[in-house]
Amino acid sequence: MSLSNREIADIFERCADMLQIRGANIHRVLSYRRAAETIRAVPRDLRVISSEGGLTDLSYIGKTIAAKIDEMLETDQLEFYERLKAEVPEGLVDIMHINGVGPKKAKLFWDQLDITSLAELLSAAEAGKLADLPGMGAKSQQKILDGIEALSRQTGRASIGDALPAAQRILGHLLELPEAQEGALAGSIRRGRETIGDVDILIAADDSGPIMQRFVTMENVGRVLGHGPTKSSVELLSGLQVDVRVLEKARWGTALNYFTGSLAHNVKMRQIALDRGLSLNEHALSPIDDSKTILESAEKILCDNEEKVYTTLGLQYVPPELREDSGEIEAAREGCLPRLITGGDIVADLHMHSTWSDGKHSIREMVDACIQRGLRYIAITDHSRSLGIANGLSIERLLAQAEEVRRLNAELGGEIQVLAGTEMDIKADGGMDYPDEILAQMDFVIASLHSGLQQKRPQVTERLLNAIRNPHVDMIGHPSARQFPNREAVDADWDAVLAAAKERDTILEINANPLRLDLKPELARLAKDLGVLLAINTDAHQIAHLDLMDYGVTIARRGWVEAENVVNSWTFERFEQWLSARP
Repeated sequence: MSLSNREIADIFERCADMLQIRGANIHRVLSYRRAAETIRAVPRDLRVISSEGGLTDLSYIGKTIAAKIDEMLETDQLEFYERLKAEVPEGLVDIMHINGVGPKKAKLFWDQLDITSLAELLSAAEAGKLADLPGMGAKSQQKILDGIEALSRQTGRASIGDALPAAQRILGHLLELPEAQEGALAGSIRRGRETIGDVDILIAADDSGPIMQRFVTMENVGRVLGHGPTKSSVELLSGLQVDVRVLEKARWGTALNYFTGSLAHNVKMRQIALDRGLSLNEHALSPIDDSKTILESAEKILCDNEEKVYTTLGLQYVPPELREDSGEIEAAREGCLPRLITGGDIVADLHMHSTWSDGKHSIREMVDACIQRGLRYIAITDHSRSLGIANGLSIERLLAQAEEVRRLNAELGGEIQVLAGTEMDIKADGGMDYPDEILAQMDFVIASLHSGLQQKRPQVTERLLNAIRNPHVDMIGHPSARQFPNREAVDADWDAVLAAAKERDTILEINANPLRLDLKPELARLAKDLGVLLAINTDAHQIAHLDLMDYGVTIARRGWVEAENVVNSWTFERFEQWLSARP
């Protein structure tokens, strides 16, 4: 069986890891790593691209890498990779998947304790053997144990940031066909879950043949798992599984409701139907007798839209993001579901970076891109001085940047309002990265956790509380510091954090980058219920990141958040007044 794009990318990634463990030149390591990234993003089969002679037209694919791709396509293996495996135990690559373990530590474990697998590393850590190694210690050993535990909990689910664009492209591709009357994403991706298992797509059509044929023959299909008249399944070259179902338009509402889920939501819907003398499934609402047997002679209730399903059951329409059996059915019975925030409510972005720190575009370029997207005000918030890896700004550079922002703001003449801000590091000892007299000169101050993320709950909580209590801190950025898939949320007392944010009128961020999606929906809902102010921001490090806002809006919707709760849905005049009135 020929290797898929994903498998070829994985081999190059492992080559990069092994070369790094072996101490190879960093440019050689990066050549394989960048090739892997390119291949994962390619929507076409590498076999087709190779046959067209187009491999070297791809980013970071030169003649040497292209020859290796051709070798794998022809032989299903790579001789160079096999040689590396003979020199570097492959299990060391798995060890490097532990958060905080790089090539140096993996090699240290190998050299000092002959550890070549996760199981051996776990055994050594549990026996206390890692603490005595050079550069380690008891705390480092515990971090390894925590990292192994976190790794074991990973499910292999895809980030919504990876799955949603792929799913939307497929849906658009199928809707181009004249036979397709209507189409939608379903399942967890429609509900906006942070991670996705399989992608479900529904198409309404009378003739399913052309739709299924186009689906299973798409260029980005790695394997066809099933091909039938009503359902087909494929595995994409990226490894993502996608299922397409075709149904008649008359049953669209019940089918979309059923396949959207969640299971718990559907169970309650079916029970409400039973209480009304009906049986609900993906096909229809069917009358039943006292023994709950479907009356075949009775006329079924067909629903060509979801709203009819809910109204037939005496319920207010429930937006997909709320369908988790978290009180939405009860609220729908009373007709008191919230008016959830939408992307159209957002008029500002209060967290973005420029070339002053680790961004890819200048302040002017970011501002122009925000104007094009219809934003009314923004904040430029480059990293602070402690974050050297992100080219954090010294005090002198921060003040110089603020002058540039204010000059630009004056030039724009009100076309958009640009605030001079900072994303300031909350240091490991709880201190702020800039003194108060400097923060007082900023228009908008974010405080964020970037280091010391493995600290115990009392320390992490106190750091967040110190930032919230600071009179110059307006917002806590990505409060739990989680990152998908490898970094879990910090262990903080969120009741205390939320209470302090409410007391001090400090904003908590919903970071829209799919790598973060932080606050998570459950905490966003708690914040909203307590009256804590929220902001949905992109944390953009380049212009393209400004288009990630909808991911944050989805998280907010899953948290029952309304526009009134989100400060960057306010007019600039209202937001400016709020800043001026803060305690």
